[in-house]
Parts: sequence; C-alpha cells; structure tokens
Amino acid sequence: VQLQASGGGLVQAGGSLRLSCAGSGRTVSSYVMGWFRQGSGKEREFVSAISRSGGTTYYADSVKGRFTISRDNAKNTVYLQMNSLKPEDTAVYYCAAGDSLGQRTSTRRYDYWGQGTQVTVSS
Repeated sequence: VQLQASGGGLVQAGGSLRLSCAGSGRTVSSYVMGWFRQGSGKEREFVSAISRSGGTTYYADSVKGRFTISRDNAKNTVYLQMNSLKPEDTAVYYCAAGDSLGQRTSTRRYDYWGQGTQVTVSS
C-alpha cells in the first residue's frame, strides 16, 4: 500500500489541524494504522494508532484528550484531528500501516510509511 499524508501547516498555539492519510494500491482497511511524529533533532515517536475497524484507538499521553484518530475505510483514508495545539507538537507527522496493534508504539511494527507532513505551531 502507498500512503500519502497531507494537511499539515502553520498554526498558532491553541489552534487545530486535521491530517489525512490516503492509501492507494491496497485498501487501508487491511491494516492497523498509526501516526508518528519527528521533531527536529529528535527520534520518531508514536502519536496514535487505530484498529482495522476503527473501534479501538490508542494515544500517546502527550496528545491524549487533544488528538483524535479516525478512519473512513470507504474513502481509504485515516485522519488525525489535532486540537489545542502546542508549540511542542511541532514536527513532521507520518502515517504508517501495519499488521498488528501489538507493540503499536514501535516504528518497527509498521511496514509502510507515508512521506510526512510538516506541522508547525507558533507560540
């Protein structure tokens, strides 16, 4: 499956953005999906994950209550709604597809990655 992330941009602290991850080649409904982010000079870190059906979601503590992951399998797309953004959310955001939610916070559990979309939050 090929993944294309979009929706990033520049936003003021407290603002919102919605990221999209569109799949092609194979339906994303075949995969569990995750979002990761990588700040400048930092390692890539887990943000959120969602089961194939969308019925189960997981979040990093740093984004819990502010971010919402969802998926529309009919549109072959996964979303990350980001509210109450903070400057520390600034990063390149990547979507990824994998086979299992086990060890979902590890990048090694995901087989396919999108190209990333930049999110910049100004203070």
